[in-house]
Amino acid sequence: MTDSELKELLDGLFDKYDNTAFIADDPVSVPHMFTGREDREIAGFLASTIAWGNRKAIVKNGRRMMDFLDGVPYEFTMNASDEELRALERFVHRTFNGRDFRDFILALRRMYRERGGIGVFFEERYAATGDIRVALSDFRREFFACDHQPRCEKHVSSIDKKASCKRLNMYLRWMVRDDGRGVDFGLWKTIPASALYLPLDVHSGNMSRALGLLSRTQNDWKAVEEVTAALRRFDADDPVKYDFALFGAGIDGYLD
Repeated sequence: MTDSELKELLDGLFDKYDNTAFIADDPVSVPHMFTGREDREIAGFLASTIAWGNRKAIVKNGRRMMDFLDGVPYEFTMNASDEELRALERFVHRTFNGRDFRDFILALRRMYRERGGIGVFFEERYAATGDIRVALSDFRREFFACDHQPRCEKHVSSIDKKASCKRLNMYLRWMVRDDGRGVDFGLWKTIPASALYLPLDVHSGNMSRALGLLSRTQNDWKAVEEVTAALRRFDADDPVKYDFALFGAGIDGYLD
């Protein structure tokens, strides 16, 4: 397949899937439950944190998380009592348990009180460094700077350990991209979409290899950089828009 043919395929799939019909069955539906910036940041971060496994289960449990937060994620995060925080310990999604949930809420509380919030932190670090990779590293370090169980650290991938950081990159896509199509939010205005990296997982990795966009066999950070560089050939200003296309290619059976 030539580059022009591949671009035509990717652009067509992007157009097909980047629309509001995509939202209902995707984890992005969880932050779409809200309108406020802080609510969307927190809901999106928590939903992306548990975004592995069956999509229906992810969406269901993401909504359950919001129920545990009384439908007001920012207010709960900032003001929940010790008793309300203990109630979170009933939650479980695969290996993310209620104690992890409680520690994450307390880490988010500190992030908003001391650093102005997730978005403020990422925007400030990007402004200072011009590099999302540095911001990802700094964010993980800052997020876990409070008291927490060491076991919960596995739920935020480490770019310093060369992880693909799929869930964090997906979260950044939600918060940064704004193409007017109603799926991603475009809340973090000072970070350009051109700075983002593809949320690489097993499915998008397999599809990228099948389409000749990725040669590396491991789904690690080197693979993320390779496939994102390939996608920048087709849209340097917004390479991760093709996350929709790679997802759509899988749904449409391009590997069958």
